[in-house]
Amino acid sequence: MAGAMAGVGVSLGLSCSTTKISRRRSSSSRSTARRCCVRMAISLDEKKKNFSLQKSEEAFNAAKDLMPGGVNSPVRAFKSVGGQPIVMDSVKGSHMWDIDGNEYIDYVGSWGPAIIGHADDEVLAALAETMKKGTSFGAPCLLENVLAEMVISAVPSIEMVRFVNSGTEACMGVLRLARAFTGKEKLIKFEGCYHGHADPFLVKAGSGVATLGLPDSPGVPKAATFETLIAPLNDISAVENLFEINKGEIAAIILEPVVGNSGFIAPKPGFLNAIHKISKENGALVIFDEVMTGFRLSYGGAQEYFGITPDLTTLGKIIGGGLPVGAYGGRREIMEMVAPAGPMYQAGTLSGNPLAMTAGIHTLKRLQEPGTYKYLDKITGELVQGIVDAGKKAGHAICGGHISGMFGFFFTEGPVYNFGDAKKSDTEKFARFYRGMLEEGVYFAPSQFEAGFTSLAHTSEDIQKTIAAAEKVFGQI
Repeated sequence: MAGAMAGVGVSLGLSCSTTKISRRRSSSSRSTARRCCVRMAISLDEKKKNFSLQKSEEAFNAAKDLMPGGVNSPVRAFKSVGGQPIVMDSVKGSHMWDIDGNEYIDYVGSWGPAIIGHADDEVLAALAETMKKGTSFGAPCLLENVLAEMVISAVPSIEMVRFVNSGTEACMGVLRLARAFTGKEKLIKFEGCYHGHADPFLVKAGSGVATLGLPDSPGVPKAATFETLIAPLNDISAVENLFEINKGEIAAIILEPVVGNSGFIAPKPGFLNAIHKISKENGALVIFDEVMTGFRLSYGGAQEYFGITPDLTTLGKIIGGGLPVGAYGGRREIMEMVAPAGPMYQAGTLSGNPLAMTAGIHTLKRLQEPGTYKYLDKITGELVQGIVDAGKKAGHAICGGHISGMFGFFFTEGPVYNFGDAKKSDTEKFARFYRGMLEEGVYFAPSQFEAGFTSLAHTSEDIQKTIAAAEKVFGQI
């Protein structure tokens, strides 16, 4: 697959074959394609004429008096891209509609969960049936068993699983578990990787912390991050050095096997294997944060895709089918330390609630269908190659990559192997590109430092419309 190659700047080799094939098209096909592009251009121009965010502006101004910054998660405030944050009204399939009536092709997918498309009819029908029995029991339900069995059978590292309510909660629990199991306290994380907003992880974090340019977070005691060690991504020598300096003290290494919270950054060949090897040699655990990559890169997540089995794994997003959820799991001997089986305490009022379990079960069932990941890889490769080609043709420095239904592009020549490389991007140009694409009816994540996502609901027409819009916007910025 194209995205499997190291670094964003070189991860598009496979997609180049598309260009070669297109050159061999008949003149008739080229003529049809030109007519299609003309129709798209006319459609885009009409859409731009009618583009207004007046109602979103009014709603957001009111929200700023009610909620900090007017939002309940910082990146939504558009701080890094400028312009008016958009207030959404509804979603369906691969599309979103705001309260002003504007329609968008969506590549955020609720930040990853909507892999089969928004408001899927089968998932909604199953949720409606489940709601007749109640929304939360505060007691065990059979649906927890069903989803747990599906997760355990799919993810190579997971022999037992604990459901929670968010990715942040999953990462909090898995860190406590790693420390309890090893009897050690120090943790290695990588610069630009985001593992939720718990205190020990807010050191050189990605996601909103990177988007807003925050070095760390006020309110985090020094003691909470004292045992957190930082290395640049894809730099195994830096990891070896940390183990040498902190010999016998490191409980675990946690990483996003494919980074999504600094933009899309793939591991260099051999990096994950080296992490696994050095951790074993030093008695430390390997934790894959697969909140984004789980069930997205492949049915078994990044660990199945790369053939590397960590000791512990965190999940979220897709396993809840769009409802709040998280999970952590791993080897049985480690997981049996979790209360009430063992002494490591963690609990949650709504954990394993029937609605999230139902949505997760029916989402995973769809992902088991033949051809799912092949389709995601195909459309995502076409999207990224089309955008990168359009950007370069217009004279912009740009690189990009993808694996299956996860992608990203940076406004820099690349390659991008770590957060330091990602920060070389022209974020002002990205902001202009972003606002231009909004006016053309395309919704990307409002940050240079966030990955994008496709879904089974995205069509070839969606992809071609997006590329046509990008060609137009690249010519204007």
